[in-house]
Amino acid sequence: MVGYTTEEKLEILADAAKYDVACTSSGVDRKGKKGALGNSKACGICHSFAADGRCISLLKVLLTNHCVYDCKYCLNRKSNDVRRAAFEPDELCQLVVEFYKRNYIEGLFLSSGVMKNPAFTMEKMCEVLSLLRGKYRFNGYIHVKTIPGAPDELIAKAGYLADRMSVNLEMPTAESLGKLAPNKNFKTILDPMEKISGTIAQHRLAIGKDARMERSTINRYLGNSIFHEPGQIETSGGNLPRALEDNTSKKNYLSVTGEDKKLLRPFAPAGQSTQMIIGASGESDLVLMRTTQKLYQNYDLKRVFFSAYVPINEDSELPALGTAPPLLREHRLYQADWLLRYYGFRAEELLSEQRPNFNEQLDPKCDWALRHLELFPVEVQKASYEMLLRIPGVGPKSAQRIVNARRYGKIDFVHLKKMGVVLKRAHYFITCNGHMMYKTPIDENYITRQMISVNGRENWQVSHQNEQYHQMSLFEMG
Repeated sequence: MVGYTTEEKLEILADAAKYDVACTSSGVDRKGKKGALGNSKACGICHSFAADGRCISLLKVLLTNHCVYDCKYCLNRKSNDVRRAAFEPDELCQLVVEFYKRNYIEGLFLSSGVMKNPAFTMEKMCEVLSLLRGKYRFNGYIHVKTIPGAPDELIAKAGYLADRMSVNLEMPTAESLGKLAPNKNFKTILDPMEKISGTIAQHRLAIGKDARMERSTINRYLGNSIFHEPGQIETSGGNLPRALEDNTSKKNYLSVTGEDKKLLRPFAPAGQSTQMIIGASGESDLVLMRTTQKLYQNYDLKRVFFSAYVPINEDSELPALGTAPPLLREHRLYQADWLLRYYGFRAEELLSEQRPNFNEQLDPKCDWALRHLELFPVEVQKASYEMLLRIPGVGPKSAQRIVNARRYGKIDFVHLKKMGVVLKRAHYFITCNGHMMYKTPIDENYITRQMISVNGRENWQVSHQNEQYHQMSLFEMG
């Protein structure tokens, strides 16, 4: 093995980690305390931006890029001829601490290739976390990627040492995972995901907080079934496929034993997330949205991340080298994810079997509205809060302002603009006191052309960011 310096290892393993999406808010606040090093801020990590414009960063690195798996889409697959390196646990800890002292980072994002086997790799990752929290008294934010197939006791230990955990789903269907990642299967991915969710729920109950995991605790061990097309799952009238209903008595939480019982930290207080690669296989946006919806419902995930596939390997099952990453599609899926989580939409409303993909030239809410012009125009003076939320250009804050303001008088378009409504999108779909802003035909083709023209510059900028391959930030959704 080549003897690399720590700096050379960092160059190799930080570059190898760039395809693992983790641009998110940390989701947990923890102040510094006497005798400990560091703190954690809920405002964000991994080059996210706080509300006041500050950039919050963390060290995003692999423990090793050695891997026994041969996933076709992965740069670090065993059949690739790339430089390989591995950090020693204490070596990585010293790097984290020195970076923190220099104010380069506020936390750590730790992932890894599978070296030898999942148990060996997860044990090494836990050693890093134990040293950071114990020997180095590091109290900053840590996000750790769980290695599917690792023993429960190691996953549990990682959960008590880290702030956020994630298990990468990788592909949205069992078929595509089997085709592109022959060493992986959904059972080894979904089992730890479900147990992490169950343990988070148990901890919430233990400390007297509301456990938001009730549905997930009931709908356990769903296995591959939630990822098949509708009509392929035979049910007995409930939420669970009939063949899996007997599994509801199985233990769906993690525990620690022996010396690890001394761990007094909350279990993954910032929750868990996952990632799906898009563009490497041929699933429609509808399939991706259904999978995303099920993951939120059944595993209480904080985020589902979408990673536009960058063609880095030559393989007949993958897009050809030189194919542009589907960055605009990734952007639309993030916007649709926002609609699922905060706007009350369901996957089956946004898309259909007849039209299973978003129009990439429009944001998903505009696309939905144009598919349902029978509901428009909406009179803002009378519409419910829920209906206001479905108007393109209207977000939760502006919808609430409209509801509050109309109690005291009539609203006009000037008022709407001051309330934050994006009229360049909204004016096609609303009336104020019975009048539209402009005399506009309620015609799908006409409005589509107008809106694509307005959004042309933004769409071009998004789709031409492929040279940087960075995770795009979220946007002001309306």
